[in-house]
Amino acid sequence: MDQYLQAALDEAKKGYREGGIPIGSVLVHKGKIIGRGHNKRVQEGSVVLHGEMDALENAGRQPASVYRESVLYTTLSPCPMCSGTVLLYGIPKVVIGENRTFMGEEDLLRSRGVEVEVADNQECVQLMQQFIREKPELWNEDIGV
Repeated sequence: MDQYLQAALDEAKKGYREGGIPIGSVLVHKGKIIGRGHNKRVQEGSVVLHGEMDALENAGRQPASVYRESVLYTTLSPCPMCSGTVLLYGIPKVVIGENRTFMGEEDLLRSRGVEVEVADNQECVQLMQQFIREKPELWNEDIGV
């Protein structure tokens, strides 16, 4: 696993330890992590702080040129909200840890020219499967079921 996906997985594990939904993300610009985050819907009672949104929030306000040169790493396939944010800011590439437990808007991203790479990382899969077994009602709430 590359260092950036590992950093996203570390964020997911942090969220899990906090009692939240174990999805993590990092925003990388020119080889440097400029924002990291994890899903904080439970911890902060937030309706929008998915892992990707938290990483972008923690990167702070950036010029459009920075987003256009960045890669977003996320442990799980991005939902419509997070995918829309990728499109809004012109992030050209998304690296996804896994899409077995949840298939997000990968086709939409690809249709709009975003490079989508799925690592199919077993550790990401196992962490989500464990969480879904332990807290199915929380998982269903997160994905809007």
